[in-house]
Amino acid sequence: MRILITGAAGFLGSHLTDRLLSEGHQVIGMDNFITGSPANIAHLAGNENFTFYKHDVSNYIFVPGHIDAVLHFASPASPNPQSPLAYFNLPIQTLKAGALGTHNTLGLAKANRARYLLASTSEIYGDPLEHPQKESYAGNVDPAGPRAVYDEAKRFAEALSLAYYRQHGVDTRIVRIFNTYGPRMDLEDGRALPNLLRQALLGQPLTVYGDGAQTRSFCYVDDLVDGIVRLLYSDEHMPVNIGNPIEMTLLEFAKIINEVTGNPAGIIFVADARSHRDPQRRRPDITRARTILKWEPKFDLAEGLKRTIPYFKEKLGIA
Repeated sequence: MRILITGAAGFLGSHLTDRLLSEGHQVIGMDNFITGSPANIAHLAGNENFTFYKHDVSNYIFVPGHIDAVLHFASPASPNPQSPLAYFNLPIQTLKAGALGTHNTLGLAKANRARYLLASTSEIYGDPLEHPQKESYAGNVDPAGPRAVYDEAKRFAEALSLAYYRQHGVDTRIVRIFNTYGPRMDLEDGRALPNLLRQALLGQPLTVYGDGAQTRSFCYVDDLVDGIVRLLYSDEHMPVNIGNPIEMTLLEFAKIINEVTGNPAGIIFVADARSHRDPQRRRPDITRARTILKWEPKFDLAEGLKRTIPYFKEKLGIA
């Protein structure tokens, strides 16, 4: 197939590009580098099956020639309010990527009669009152809160995708992505894994908020990409959760990080301000992925961290 991937220079988009190229597809990458990095696709220079356009997807998209599939992954995604690249600090760009970017990419898919895959997020569930989260759960989201620029952009994108499917017959798919980690992720992302892993590799005590009872589920990037590709090849139109259902507290996770990295500095507890309505619990119900896609994660946390640590060390300048 000839496939367009928006956000191709991002963490997930670049891994997805690599996977689809390895399967013999032609990939057209698109990114405006607001949060994506040229370094993530530098290794593709000279690959005859890869073409790249620097472009903002909130503007009209033109790609010459026929396209068989469109995968829309362009959006700021970092929840770190201290980062200039976080969606908190790029609110309008984030909303435009979710709204106008989705509209433009759906229009391109419609014109080409191409299959379409939207990258949605577990953040559409908000701070969930249902646990684990099934695709049927409508969520607990504050549409006027600071996180809304990301949450509501993705919720609108899902609604628009299904509207194009129902009204125009566009062959759409929606993946709801849960916490994912691996090489090429942003060390300043603001999520628990990059924060704690960076501290551990620098020999610092790990910062745990409150009593560390908040939970997360961590999926290695290769597993996530495999689930996305299976969804792309499927005929499923309704949202599908892709993530690792193994849940742990952040305190348990911090202890594993210190053990894997050999960090002797221990753990410090700080007050949990609960700013930005950070979800207390997060765990996907992947029954639909198991049933429809025959997918479930293969990498355990220890193996995933082993594959991720060299990248973090390189970025941190640690031998």
